[in-house]
Amino acid sequence: MPHLLFARPPGRGPTGARARGRRRATGGLGRAAALTAASLLTVGLLPGPASAEPSPTAAPTTAPAPTSAPPAAVGPVDYAIAVDESGSLKPAEVDRERAAAAGIALGEVHPKSTVTVLGFASADNESQHPVDEVCPPTVLDGAGRDRIGRCISGLRSRRPDEGQGTDFPNAVLQGVSRLAAGADPATPRVLFLLTDGRLDVGDSPAYGDPAHRAAAGEEALTRALAAAQAARIQVWPLGFGSDIDRAALDRMAAAGFQGGCVDLPDAQPRATVVPDATAVADAMRTAFAAAHCLRATAGGTGHPPIDIEVRISPLTTVGSIVVDKGDPLVTATYVDPDGREITGTTTDPVSKFELSPRDQTVESLRITDPKPGQWRVHLDAPADHRAQLATVNVLWRGALRGSITMAPPSPRAGERAVVTLRLQTRQGVEVTDPQDLKDLRVSAVLSGEGFAPVPVKLADDGSAPDGRAGDGAFSGTVTVPAAATGRIKVSGTLAASGLTADEDRSQGTLVAPAVPLVTAALTLDDGAGRRLHPGDELAGSLALHNADGAPHTLRPALRDTAPGLLAVTPEEITLAPGESRRVDVAVTAARPGAFHGLLDGGDLRLGGKVTVVDTTDRDRVLVDSPLSLTITRAPTFWETWWWALLLGGLVAVLAVLAALALRLRARLGKDPAGLRLLLLDPEGRQVADIAADSGTKRWYAFDVHGLGGPDPRLVRQPGGPYRVQRSLDGGVVLERRGQARARIQPDRPVPLAGGLAVGIRDERRGRTRPAGRPTPPDAGAQTVVDDYI
Repeated sequence: MPHLLFARPPGRGPTGARARGRRRATGGLGRAAALTAASLLTVGLLPGPASAEPSPTAAPTTAPAPTSAPPAAVGPVDYAIAVDESGSLKPAEVDRERAAAAGIALGEVHPKSTVTVLGFASADNESQHPVDEVCPPTVLDGAGRDRIGRCISGLRSRRPDEGQGTDFPNAVLQGVSRLAAGADPATPRVLFLLTDGRLDVGDSPAYGDPAHRAAAGEEALTRALAAAQAARIQVWPLGFGSDIDRAALDRMAAAGFQGGCVDLPDAQPRATVVPDATAVADAMRTAFAAAHCLRATAGGTGHPPIDIEVRISPLTTVGSIVVDKGDPLVTATYVDPDGREITGTTTDPVSKFELSPRDQTVESLRITDPKPGQWRVHLDAPADHRAQLATVNVLWRGALRGSITMAPPSPRAGERAVVTLRLQTRQGVEVTDPQDLKDLRVSAVLSGEGFAPVPVKLADDGSAPDGRAGDGAFSGTVTVPAAATGRIKVSGTLAASGLTADEDRSQGTLVAPAVPLVTAALTLDDGAGRRLHPGDELAGSLALHNADGAPHTLRPALRDTAPGLLAVTPEEITLAPGESRRVDVAVTAARPGAFHGLLDGGDLRLGGKVTVVDTTDRDRVLVDSPLSLTITRAPTFWETWWWALLLGGLVAVLAVLAALALRLRARLGKDPAGLRLLLLDPEGRQVADIAADSGTKRWYAFDVHGLGGPDPRLVRQPGGPYRVQRSLDGGVVLERRGQARARIQPDRPVPLAGGLAVGIRDERRGRTRPAGRPTPPDAGAQTVVDDYI
């Protein structure tokens, strides 16, 4: 089984260099680059004034427990910046150099880092000197920052009588002398050489007669760079201008120390050519990250007020959001992926924040265990301080875990096996984002008893045996040597800028015999796409066979997974001699409380592998199966039963509407509005009428006035002795106060006092003319009105 070893890593290296054209001013581009370079050099990831750097994985009790030892803390740096003071520089450019040196001193946050600021040109006579040590090596504690702020005023443009050439050899030697004198040889040493010109010692007597001075200068530069290499000092030339000797700058970069970080091209010192002002920030960020074994992520640029977003990788253990504001009056507000404003005093159960002084041109927010995702920096400034271009970048260091498998898990001698290394974050989450996978170099070595180590080439390009390109699984094949006799081991190696491995997962296996005595085959359910809620389980089975004459004990286990989030059952299986059977297995996700907010940002994709070893046969690996699960937040009650609640609510609404409809129908069905009351004499003639309205509580009350007189009439009278109302069957009910209700039958009026009768016509149904003479009501004959209800 595999053994995983990760190599030490840095940031991505620069891609070129730029030198100044001989005696040509650059209109300030070189000095602008110097300022930006110094700004980026100063803030980085260096720990703040707190004593020891906290472990990036030392989370509080509310967070998942650390899975391993943290990567090495980012400590102090000894660096020197050699700045060209030759005669081609204008006063404004010297001002920018002063600002660059001030940015270094005031932006550096580690109290034990040192900075040396050098100005150089040439010595054209014995009274001149090629290098000005503007600021000697200064420890950047509080007092050191004050001294740096004063001494950088010594940076100036050389006058003709002070030497105006470009003496690189002496500038490099002065930087080497100061950096090599550092007390701790393990502290990184970096010399940044900022220049806008070529080597020019033609007027310097120290290099011999004029005819040979150019060659002597080249030889002296070769010796100076060899001294830098011997002192383990990286040289990063940063060139600006229109007349560049790129080959010379590349030579200076290649001649310095090359072993600061991992053995990757982008991590090696290289000359950086900056074609224009817009490329300055990117070139300096890249160079600084590579020189200090960090990774760099570009954010954006713009003039305040503006919001600039920058991504923080889930691999990050410690990082700094670096803001080059261009003007100290620009203010920066930091907002995390959850929309929370972050300051230097923000408390968080997982992350720790340190904010550098905010009244300088450059500031940074340093974060330990930052929340991954898109961060936002809001920049604002007074109306008259918005002209300077601001840039936002992230410099960071991270940690990776790896899960390496071999198929078959116990190959025979001479058999070909597929080796796969899957990358994970420290929390066991699979790494699949292309931004996190770029610039990685992954390989493996097969070693064991009876044969020399065999290199294994791994790739994530989708070519067989790799399954899919860019999924974070690097695969390759290796043939187990025929001489293999016992234990074998696969060791995976990752080389990546700014990344370290946080754990060694060594596990060996045995070369399988020609006829294995015990075999096992694992099958896991894929029916749900391997998506689980906390507390759910993924079912599977083991097909087992024991051809031995003795019992064997097998032990299933999960490896390379985040502790406490997944479990496998059963923990142990015993196979009797000659037994073949199938055993149910299950991978179970932990309860919701174990995830501690890990699902707040969405689904969690966990990786690892399921192994089954035969403890009876020296832990021979029988199953070594990769595992990939997506854990999703458990649905709420509403999310689970929304359809039932919605249906129930709909039924309730319909029931209410039906009840209201029935009630309305009842009310409307009894409403007497539209009825016309007809007062009839004893002969059945109509002598008066009145139109009924809705009345009170759907009863229309009335009385008869003028009884016994020549002119009887109907009068609306609330509380009167008579009242009418429709019935639900379409008829009409007449009620006399204190007496029983009477239903008015079709074509039959109801007698009232004094020989009068009342008939009803429903005007909502229209009028029907009478047919023939009616019988008087007291005789029960048909009335004149034939549409009574």
